[in-house]
Amino acid sequence: MFPSNPKIRAASISIVAAVLLAIIKFLVAITSGSMAVLASAVDSLLDIVMSGVNLIAIRHADQPADESHPFGHGKFETLATLFQALVILATGGWIVYEAGNRLYTGTQSLDVDQGIGILAFGALAAWGISRYLKQAAIKTDSSALAADALHFRMDIFSNLGLLGGMLVIRWFDLPWLDPTLSILVAAYILSEAFKLVRHALHDMLDHELPEEIKHQVREVIAAQNLPLAGFHNLRTRRAGSRKIMDFHLEVCSQMSVKEAHDIADQLEEGIERAILGADVTIHIEPCTAGHCPGTSICAQDKSRIVHSVHHVK
Repeated sequence: MFPSNPKIRAASISIVAAVLLAIIKFLVAITSGSMAVLASAVDSLLDIVMSGVNLIAIRHADQPADESHPFGHGKFETLATLFQALVILATGGWIVYEAGNRLYTGTQSLDVDQGIGILAFGALAAWGISRYLKQAAIKTDSSALAADALHFRMDIFSNLGLLGGMLVIRWFDLPWLDPTLSILVAAYILSEAFKLVRHALHDMLDHELPEEIKHQVREVIAAQNLPLAGFHNLRTRRAGSRKIMDFHLEVCSQMSVKEAHDIADQLEEGIERAILGADVTIHIEPCTAGHCPGTSICAQDKSRIVHSVHHVK
């Protein structure tokens, strides 16, 4: 029923789940008159839009490089993440406005029991979907799926908070609490949206990858135990799920082109095995040491090799 590609399958499942939740919540919001349930329904409607954007973005991001996009299409995922964040910001603002208006003009009568039931169901469903999407995002290193998981995780907290508010309304007859809690949910939504914007902008502006990734690169090079004089100019950036990196590798000046090329290939394969989504380019440079007569002596100089590998210029 669902596609075999794990990222596309996860995005498709999130769309189906969001559609079902949104339909149920809107029906209950209309019949109960609850601003809290309406806010939750709007959030589920956004999940449909966002999951659809993710599905389209992931399909494009997984396409191979072509003449127009020689570095691939990975930033489609980044654009999807930014779009989602901006829409969430707008939605949070709308919820604040609508809830404030209800506080000012007075609230309508509520069918509290319907609201309690649907919010409890929504929290449970959001927990299951968020857990699934988060696992899929970790396995595929997809920022778009991670953003999608965040949407449903937001649903968990918002539904639980609103559920608590509905129970208080029922027990103590405090109808003004319904829009008040909606404003608190909106504040949480806005704070999370700003985090997504920052993450997307980092990727779009080619912000370097975390230091842990660079440390992994150093460890892989050191573990290969190759005749190297060192490396420098390590540069990293992200494009969707791809971690793009390049650096200059110093080899013995007496090596043949083939020997140097084989070493570069071995390192590229080792890094790409160790780091999910790595895309490595290595520039070969001759050793600048004052005395470099041949590969055998370079290979014997282990202390200098290991020392150089652990110090990126």
